[in-house]
Order: sequence, then structure tokens, then C-alpha cells
Amino acid sequence: MPVYKIRGIDVDFPFEAYDCQIVYMEKVIRSLQERCNALLESPTGTGKTLCLLCATLAWRKSLGDFSTGSTQGKGRDLGSENFEMSQEEGAGRNLPTIIYTSRTHSQLQQVIKELKASNYRPKMVILGSREQMCIHDEVRILRGSAQNNACHYLWRKRSCSHHTRVSDYIKKNPELGNEPFDIEDLVDIGRKKGPCPYYVSRELHKLVDILFAPYNYLIDPGNRRSLTGIQWDNTVLIFDEAHNLESMCADAASFDLLSGHLSACISEAKQCVDLSLERRAIEKSDDKSLDPDNFAILRALLLKLEKRVADVPIESKELGFTQPGPYIFELLADLNITHATAKMLIDTIDQAALLLEDVEAGNRSSKIRGTVCRLESVKDILKIIFKDGDKSHSKFYRVHVQESQGNSTGAFKAKASRTLSWWCFNPGIAMEEFAKLGVRSIILTSGTLSPLDSFALELKLEFPVRLENPHVISSNQVWVGVVPTGPSGCSFNSSYRNRDSHEYKQELGNAVVNFARIVPDGLLVFFPSYYLMDQCIDSWKNMGNSSSTNPSTIWERICKHKQPVVEPKQSALFSYAIEDYKTKLNDTSASGAIFLAVCRGKVSEGLDFADQAGRAVIITGMPFAMRTDPKIRLKREYLDQQALSQKKECVVLTGEEWYSQQAARAVNQAVGRVIRHRHDYGAIIFCDERFSQQNRQSQMSLWLRPHVKCYHKFGDAVFTLTKFFRERGTSSSVEPKSIERLSTVRSDSISSLKPLLEERIHGPPKLANANEVKIDRLPTNTFSAKTPSCVAAMAEDSKMPLSYFLASGRRNSGNQLGGIVPANRATLTSNGQNGLLTLKNSRDSEDKLRAVGFKKKDPLCQDCEVVDLTADLPSREHPRTEDMISSSKKSKTLKLDKHCKQVSQASSLMQEELGISNSNGGMQHAQVSSGAITPRTVSLIENNRDLPTFVPCGDEETRGSTFLSQVQEKLTTEEYSEFVGFMKALKSKTMKIIPVLEAIARLFSLPGRLVLLRRFKDYVPAKYQLMYEQLIKAHDATVASGDG
Repeated sequence: MPVYKIRGIDVDFPFEAYDCQIVYMEKVIRSLQERCNALLESPTGTGKTLCLLCATLAWRKSLGDFSTGSTQGKGRDLGSENFEMSQEEGAGRNLPTIIYTSRTHSQLQQVIKELKASNYRPKMVILGSREQMCIHDEVRILRGSAQNNACHYLWRKRSCSHHTRVSDYIKKNPELGNEPFDIEDLVDIGRKKGPCPYYVSRELHKLVDILFAPYNYLIDPGNRRSLTGIQWDNTVLIFDEAHNLESMCADAASFDLLSGHLSACISEAKQCVDLSLERRAIEKSDDKSLDPDNFAILRALLLKLEKRVADVPIESKELGFTQPGPYIFELLADLNITHATAKMLIDTIDQAALLLEDVEAGNRSSKIRGTVCRLESVKDILKIIFKDGDKSHSKFYRVHVQESQGNSTGAFKAKASRTLSWWCFNPGIAMEEFAKLGVRSIILTSGTLSPLDSFALELKLEFPVRLENPHVISSNQVWVGVVPTGPSGCSFNSSYRNRDSHEYKQELGNAVVNFARIVPDGLLVFFPSYYLMDQCIDSWKNMGNSSSTNPSTIWERICKHKQPVVEPKQSALFSYAIEDYKTKLNDTSASGAIFLAVCRGKVSEGLDFADQAGRAVIITGMPFAMRTDPKIRLKREYLDQQALSQKKECVVLTGEEWYSQQAARAVNQAVGRVIRHRHDYGAIIFCDERFSQQNRQSQMSLWLRPHVKCYHKFGDAVFTLTKFFRERGTSSSVEPKSIERLSTVRSDSISSLKPLLEERIHGPPKLANANEVKIDRLPTNTFSAKTPSCVAAMAEDSKMPLSYFLASGRRNSGNQLGGIVPANRATLTSNGQNGLLTLKNSRDSEDKLRAVGFKKKDPLCQDCEVVDLTADLPSREHPRTEDMISSSKKSKTLKLDKHCKQVSQASSLMQEELGISNSNGGMQHAQVSSGAITPRTVSLIENNRDLPTFVPCGDEETRGSTFLSQVQEKLTTEEYSEFVGFMKALKSKTMKIIPVLEAIARLFSLPGRLVLLRRFKDYVPAKYQLMYEQLIKAHDATVASGDG
């Protein structure tokens, strides 16, 4: 396995890493080393989870060996009652614990698989619920609180044989956790050996290096307190798939109390009064824990609360009754519920739960049914309100009472139901708990966190380390188009003003028919809501094509191309829908399947539609939440009030910005269902004219933005999409030619970093013989003995962050990082004073080749010979490019020659007109070696703008070369020719300098080129500097006003 030295840490990676993976791991390690928080976005398919595991565990291992090496000593103590010796030993080592969380158990299963694929073997454990882990024949068939209560009852009575075996099993098996295991593995152990998997994991968590758990084990205070073996001030928290974290934190700190639920609690309190009186009469005991007066007081308070909620004046059912957060204390104080009395009420509820469970156990026969104690929800509510004995958190809340009409049956009108809500609008409350505990670092990561600023603002945490990673695919693997109009020219706009119109639904249906015909295999269609999806499907089933004589309905025409599956609202039916989709997708009698789903639904969250399962995704509109929803309305009002109360210099998030960004994240999440790995391909189709707006596109994931094109004519979109899939259909998932071309680009771009930047930092290399081509090992201080990435070593040498070298070219992520081969695949060495560079595979050094001109037949470096990109520089003699190309490559020669001329023309023009020169009178460029040109090398030259961006870090000579490389990278071929034309105009004096500078500024003002606009100022003559600064300021003002 390759080993990469990143920030001084040896990272053992199971595969050869891509650039974006190395950058990602560098960010993770930086966060851990600096004890700060990180916010990291990396698209699905970039190996995010594996990178996160390897980087974190490599850092942890650098501090000391994993606990697996000393489990024999620890194992003797694991079965004891209190684990005192074990905890003392762990505290003595004082090594950090890693807690890795994700949203669901299925996601954690994938994480465990990645851990098994790595070379790291920390002592680990995975926590789960009783629902996943219980093996008791009667308790495991229960669900929810009934299952928990039944388990607690058996545990207290010591009548569960599985629980009693836990201690003995852990004593005899101290190696448990040394190898990665999943919940299913632990359950199998329980069934075969007898110990309770749930309590085994609970005991094991006290001595592990890494612990895996769902989010709620950290967010919920009760679950967090149960992790007694965790030393929080020496713990790293990782939240994977964190795009939903803010909503989960807010929900965990909020509550909704329905009037029906409150009535059930009152009934339970009355039952406890009666039961305690009966028990006292029978047992003649004065046990204070079963005092009927306590239960009577509880019941009376709940009755008063019910009346208060019922008496709240609600003038508008739409608006309900709303008060500031502190009003909840005023409401409860009238019932004599304060912080002091709340604690007594919580104790009373605990006693009630035990009483109800005991009575239930006495009444049942042999079967355990479990008891659902609704009073426990009141206990949870009191804990949320009277948290920490403080009221300061209430300013982040709103009290809301909503009335809803029940379902009427027959002649009877149902009684209106009311809900008392206390909603938290500051997700940071939950995250602040970790800051109070003093955790080392919090790492949040997902494929869809953009925009990062608002995400950080919502969580009220500082994130010094941030990353928006590119994808590992190339531009020819993804088609992204905004289609603002349909086949008839009618605009697509799913806003509430337009969505119910007959024309919109018909136009959308006809568009889906066209795309279903073009897209092979699986097609996903996401609607903004269930309402709109149902409306469209109902209309399509009764709607034909008004401009055609075809009598078939739109729905029938869709079914002709794809077999449909519709996402159900009921969670219980979802698994059946997935199976139905798989079956229809594999049906050879049809041309694929179409899955109609909704943004924020289960289909859009975490499901893998790789390869044929999802060749395209259609987004039919912006999934804005209902503005009239009380929670949405109050959240927006809250954020607006917070924004007004902040100082002007503070960065704030307004209600409208939050509202828009929530919709954008839902879109990004749905889009992420396709392009699931390096060799996948697919199309993303935005069928709403609002996606053509720049502000909407700026909220898309960073990797997606460079690929977005707007097709103002539906026919143009159909034509290019058809061409895209036709070209993909003639090859495998990635065309062989593309693989070859991109591999060459990657080898060259990565390896060329080393000599270029060494020259900038240490000066040019000196050789005794200027004509010597030396194939040798690079200096030992550059590469470690374990052959890590040359780029990682170079970063270490230069004392600069790794992302400085690797992330500089991320702007054009689709082209540059698309089909890249691993980062440690090849290097370039200097070829004398003339600056020539020879492509060399790292394995060549092992062969100790010294003969000049020897060709090693290696698939990576075979025939990668010289192409001189500075052929016509005035003071240097080089062979003409056409002399180097064989006659069989004439068609390629013309393109190459033209490109080389453009490069050299721009070089010399920039030297003459902008004052960039060197001692040799020419501009230096990276060159690739000598000999015959090959198709791979031609392809490399033709796609020269895919080479990485270099940041200026030396003299004027290298800075000029650097800038030209950036211009080539960020401009299209046509734009680059235009730039060369401007420079020619300056040289020939056919244009005045001011109009030329204005034209270049416009060219550099497009999105993603701000660095060019600013850096070009360095080459503007002094007397025109002020004028050019005005052009930059005008651009900044345009962007700030939202018109850019």
C-alpha cells in the first residue's frame, strides 16, 4: 500500500491517491494537529470516508500505538464491575479517542467496510440501539420505548440470561474489537456465544481507540451521558454525512406536545395514583417512592397545562399563537412548575414508569409485552426547558400553539386538536455542549455542505479549516444543463404561481418523455414536493400532446420508454419501491426504469444509484419549503431579527438567505445520486428557468459549477444530451482514449510540480554537462523511503501546506482532476540548464538506468518523449515541432503546431509588451522530453490548459511563466486565442493600450477568473496602473451588487 507523508504524518492508503484525496487528508490532519474544527465538502465518489479514516487513524497512530497491542492486560479488567484499573491505564496513556458518527446505521455499515479495506487496525466498537442488537426472544420483537422498558425491567430483575453473560465473555475474549466488526457481526456473536450485543458494546466503548455511533448518541444529552468511558477533553468528534446536522440539532432541542398525547399522560398519572393506593393497601408500606400524593400532584399539573393550552387565544388558524421563547417559563410558572419543582416532577415520572412496568409484568402471563410510558416524554420536555438551571437559552426559541381540525367521521365533527411547541432556531445550542466539554476537534464532512459560510453560521462554531473539493471525474463524464424552456417554448418555473397551470404540467411532461427516450437505463426525476409530483402524475395520466395526433397520454408515452416507479410517502412502503425499481431496471424487455421522487425524500438521501441505476437526474424545480408553514415563517423572522441586532461588521445570515440555501442544499443532495465513483458517468438536467440565474448556480456544489451550461432552446439540450450518451455508449464507463489522455495529463501535471517549484524555491539545478539527461533518484529529503507522494514531500520541503500545491488548479475541476491517475504515479526531473524536463516513473529509479536515450517499456512512461512548447523563442535554438512529428501523425501535427505557436506567441508578446523577460531573452516553459511524438503526448499538448495552476513564488521570470500557465488553464481555447490577439494588437500597435486592457479585464471578469484579473495588474505599465485598478473596483462593485 502507498504511504503518503502529509504534514509529517505517514498515511498508509490502500490505493494510489488522487490529488483531491491528498488535499482532503491534509485538511483533516491539519485540523487534528492544530486542535481546531474543520468543515470539509467532498463530492460522492471521491473516497471521502476512506480518506477521513486513514488520515485520522494515521494521526492517532503517530501519537502512540493502538490499544490492540495491550489488550491482554486490559482484558483481565474488562469483566470487572467498575473498570477502575482499565480506566487508570487508559488515562495514563492519555491518547485521544475518536468518535465517528453518521446519520444512519446503513451509512455506518459502509464506514466499517472502508475500515476493513484500510491497513489500520485500531481497537474499535460500534454502538447501536436495542432494536438492532437485542437477541432476547421476547424483547427483540418489541419496538421503541416498549422495548427499552422491557429490557430495563429484565436488567433490574437480573432475569436476562444474555446480560448476565456479558462480563464473563469480555473477560475471556480481550481481543474483541481488534478487528473491525459491524452490528451484524456482534449480533452473530451474541446468538452463538450468548452475551447481549447491546451491553457488550456498552462495556467495550470504555477502552477503544475509535467508536462508531449514530448522530443521536452525541446530540442527545441522555445518550451522551451514557458514554461514561469517554474523556471528552481528549476526544475528536467526526460527523460524516453532516448536511442534515443543523436540522437534527435544532429538532433535538425542540419539542411538540400534542393535546392527545397530553391527555394520555394525564390518564397514566391517574392510573399511577390508583395503583399506588392499591399497593399501599396490600403491602401496608409507607414507601415514599410510591406516594400517591406525588402522582396526584403530577396529574393536577398536567390538567392545568391542558386547560392553559386550550384557553390560548388563536385568532388565525394559519398564524396560530406565537410568543418569544422565555414565555414558556411564564406559562409554567403559573402552574408552579419552576426549576426546583421540575426536578421533583422528573423523579415522580421515573417512579411512575417503574410502577407501570412492575404492574404490567405482574399482569402478563409468559410473554413480555413491554410498557409505553408516555409520561417519559413530559420528562424529556422538562429537561429541555430547564436545561442546566438556566434560562438564557430561551432567547433562541419561540413558543407556538397551533390548532388543527381532527378527521370527521359521518355526522360527527371531530374535536379540534392543539399542539404546544417550543422550537429551537439555533442549532448551535447542541454544538455548544461540545465546546463546554472541551473536545479537541470537531470535523464535519459531507458531499453537500455548500454554501459553507451559512452552514458555519448556523452551528455557531468556528471552522478555521475548510474545503470544497473537486470531483475525480473528467468533463466528458458529466453533462450538466439548465433547460429553462420546454419543447414548445413554454418556460419551466415550478413556483406556486405557475405550478398548477395546465401548460406547465404539459410542457414538463413532454420534456420528461424526451429525456426518457434519450437517457439509457435508470432515470431519476425529483419534484419539489409530494403535492407537485402527485399533481403532475395525475395530469399526465389524462393529458395527451396537444400538438400531435398521437392519442397516447403523456404517462403512456413515458411508460413506453421507461417503466415507472413512484416514491411512496409511507416509510414502510419505501423498501418495496426500491425493489420494484431494481426489478424494472433489470427487465431486459424494457429500456430502463424511471423513479419519480421528491427532494428531501428518502430517494434523495444517501441512496446509491451508481452506473446503470442512475444515468441521469432531472430536477424539476426549486424545492422551497412552504412559506406559510409556522416553523419556516418563525425561523425566517428569527434570523431577520438576529441580523438586525448584530453589528454591521458581523457576518449574518438573513431569513431569506437561509430559506434559499435550504432549497439549494436539497437540490445538491438530489444531484448527488448520480456520478457515484471515478468511472461513472451521467447527466444532470435542471428544468427550471431559475437555475439559469447566477445566484442559484453559485449555491451549487463547487465541483458542479464549471460544467453547467444553459440551453435556451430545448432542441439544443436534446441534441447535446443525445450526443453525450451516444459517445458514452460507444465506450465503457470511461473511454480508453480518455483514460490514456487523462492519465498522461495527471502524470505530467503532478510530476511537473516538483522541478518547477524547486527551481522557484531553491534556484535552478546545475549540471556539469548542459546536454546531459540524467535519470536518477531524487534527493532523499524529497521522498521518504516508503515512496509517498512527490507532492506531499515537496510540501514538506518547502514548509508550505500541501493544499498550496495541489488545490491551486481546482477551479476547473472537471477538466483538470477528471480522469486523473494517482498522485504518486510519476515524477519529472530536471534536464539540465535549458529547463527541459523528462517524464520518469518512480519505479525507473529502482532500475538504476543511466544510459541516455534508453526507453523503458512501462505503461505509464512509455513513449512520453520531448515536445518543445517554446519553439520560437528568439534567443534559444530548438528543433521545429513539425520536424519532431512523424508523417503518420500529420493531422495531429497541425493542431499541435498551432497550439505551440499560440503558446510561444503569447510568451514573447507578454515579454515585450508587459516587461516579462529573462536572461536568455525568453519565457521558460515546462517541457516534456525528446524524441518522437505519440498520440498520448499530442493529446496532452492539445489539452494543455488542464495543467495545474502555479502560484508565483519567485522572480519576475517565473512569475510571468506562472501567470501564463494560469491564463491557459482558466480560459477556453477560443478565449485564449482572443487573449493572444490582444497581445498581438499591442505589439503591432493596431490598438491603443487602454481599450486592450479593458477587453482583457472583461475577459478575466468571468466567474472563477478573479485571480487573473488581479494578477494581471502586476504586468500593467506604471502609468496605466490607476486606470486598471478602477476596472478591478468596478468588477468588485458589480459582484457586490449581485449583478455579476
